[in-house]
Amino acid sequence: MLKIRQPTTEPHASRRAFLTGAAAAAGALVIGFRLDLGGARAAGGLDPASVKAQPNAFVRIGADDTVTVIVKHLDMGQGNTTGLATILADELDADWSRVRTEFAPADAALYGNLLMGPVQGTGGSTAIANSWVQLRKAGAAAREMLVAAAAFDWRVPAGQITVENGVVRHGPTNRQARFGELAASAARMPVPQEPRLKDPSQWRMIGQRVPRLDSAAKTDGSAVYSLDIRRPNQVTAVVAHPPRFGATVKSFDDGAARRVAGVLDVVAISTGVAVIARDTWAAMKGREALAVTWDESAAERRSSDAILAEYREKAKDPGLVASERGDAAGALKGAAKVLEAEFSFPYLAHAAMEPLNATIERAGDGSYDVYAGCQLQTIEQAVIAATLGVTADKVRLHTQWAGGSFGRRATPGADYLAEAATIVKATGAKAPVHLVWTREDDMAGGYYRPTVYHKVRAGLDARGGIVGWQHVMVGKSIMIGSPFEAMLVKNGIDGTTVEGASDTPYALPAYRFEVHNGREGVPVLWWRSVGHTHTAHAMEVMIDELAHAADVDPVAYRLSLLGNAPRLAGALKLAAEKAGWGKASPEKGRGLGVAAHQSFGSYVGMVADVTAGAGSVKVNRIVAAVDIGVAVNPDIVRAQVEGAVGFALSAVLRNRVTLKDGVVQEKNFDAYEPTRMSEMPVVEVHIVPSETAPTGIGEPGVPVLAPAIANAVFAATGQRLRALPLDLAGLKGV
Repeated sequence: MLKIRQPTTEPHASRRAFLTGAAAAAGALVIGFRLDLGGARAAGGLDPASVKAQPNAFVRIGADDTVTVIVKHLDMGQGNTTGLATILADELDADWSRVRTEFAPADAALYGNLLMGPVQGTGGSTAIANSWVQLRKAGAAAREMLVAAAAFDWRVPAGQITVENGVVRHGPTNRQARFGELAASAARMPVPQEPRLKDPSQWRMIGQRVPRLDSAAKTDGSAVYSLDIRRPNQVTAVVAHPPRFGATVKSFDDGAARRVAGVLDVVAISTGVAVIARDTWAAMKGREALAVTWDESAAERRSSDAILAEYREKAKDPGLVASERGDAAGALKGAAKVLEAEFSFPYLAHAAMEPLNATIERAGDGSYDVYAGCQLQTIEQAVIAATLGVTADKVRLHTQWAGGSFGRRATPGADYLAEAATIVKATGAKAPVHLVWTREDDMAGGYYRPTVYHKVRAGLDARGGIVGWQHVMVGKSIMIGSPFEAMLVKNGIDGTTVEGASDTPYALPAYRFEVHNGREGVPVLWWRSVGHTHTAHAMEVMIDELAHAADVDPVAYRLSLLGNAPRLAGALKLAAEKAGWGKASPEKGRGLGVAAHQSFGSYVGMVADVTAGAGSVKVNRIVAAVDIGVAVNPDIVRAQVEGAVGFALSAVLRNRVTLKDGVVQEKNFDAYEPTRMSEMPVVEVHIVPSETAPTGIGEPGVPVLAPAIANAVFAATGQRLRALPLDLAGLKGV
């Protein structure tokens, strides 16, 4: 791999940088960008459009013509490796059959998420959005360097040279060379600071369906996930965690555990008692043989129903004002009609297919190698280093394919990686340690989507127009107490708690949104689409109720309130049109429901077609329209919306994590059942054509599903089901 001379940080130094001669001799080309992380910030990070081209390691061209795109984000199944590679490869004019990907090492200076600030990480549906200009410039700069090399070698004007499908050509002399033949010469060329980017009309891959780069390896089993890692002399660790959150180890008897064949050691750590064995089975059996006494003096002992009941009471008190315009209370006093509604949401587990796990190995020089599905590399590297008592540069992260995450692998405190590092330290780092969480560990381990309560009062005038809206929400903050608190919590209000409601796009003349921060001992975390998972449901079901109370078509009612949100209105119109909105259902007990929501810079309209009756709901069809700017790979965009439907449907119909006296009850898929293939509706995804910069689609398909289905159930039965999961037992026959 090419070595790079790092750019100087002196303020007046030239920004032009050259690749070293040693690198050029290696027969490969590396090009990318060095970020000034102390520069201007936008939304907590850098302005992606302001990034200048400087060498780092976003693309490597080998002498064998392979083009390796270095991916700074975790791919947990969402396909961002293909999307990110597509952006660069199109500007480079690469041969797609020769394109490969490789996960980047931990280096926030080189691989920081431009929308997160000086942090390398994946989340918030930002992978494509923050990399769009960066990777286009990387590909374009590499292309210009290849052309410059060919022009120099052939002694011809660069303007006469064309590049297509991995081949550089000079038409007048009929000379041509593949990328690999020019890589060494190109590495000696200066890096263009502002390479010319293609006009959208010139794109060959962007906006088209190109084959996913990971499909073959994931089909034949050759893709290596974190759970597949096997290092020489590796041992496996499992941990006995306390049954209640906040409990600690009081004492334990490990005699029987140590007698289990294959068990090597048992150690107490801050999160429980770790059993280290030659393999996973022995470690699990050893854990079963442990006798642990827990100190539960500081543990959370309430049941989830009790926590929700406390939330209901708390909502009666004045809260922190997250958003306000006009006099909502006064408007409601003069309203012709006032509607009230309550919405409740349970704890939800992420339940990714691959449970949490990581391997940490000490090298001979005292540094450490970490193999995991790393999602917040900067934080993970720092936490592991602090735990092991070394500097961050002594911790090398090797990001692996991840079998899902939905936010769980991105904890602000890097919980499971810290646990692995603690075990390594406690055992003297004598062997590589592979920490494995079983399904039960994963499900009962906390960091859930918070349980949340909403109470809404809205008033209509005599013509059905909204005159005032009062909204109170109670839920535990994800950010308070985390490293992100200073950035994302203002005046006690966590932006991720209130998003989707405090910033509603609906033109409500008088609006007041208050929030209370819950204080229970259950650890909570972002879950696919974060605050939008509950705010969208409360807003969209309430809007639907108001539309029906006003005797106005629900789509038309929404559109009348979206004059300042044309992109959301456009997505809503398209979804309604494609779903055949307005046509009477020919079947009794069948109805259409609609929802529209914007999140993570993207706009989604969705229509659900359901059949509902006594104690049952069947979702027949989902029609979604999405406006995400440029759809880099439309096939992956559709797959993400389809996946969002499959992911969220079980949360709509049945999933919840409940506590009984503080103990989690749902610990495996028998009690927390994912969506079955037989339950999947037909899903149609329509993409709004656009040439604006792309946003994200990993999360925006989730928030609209529940309200669209709930509203469809009302259309089919006349009954409102506001809480999630839907109370199917309460449904009556039609």
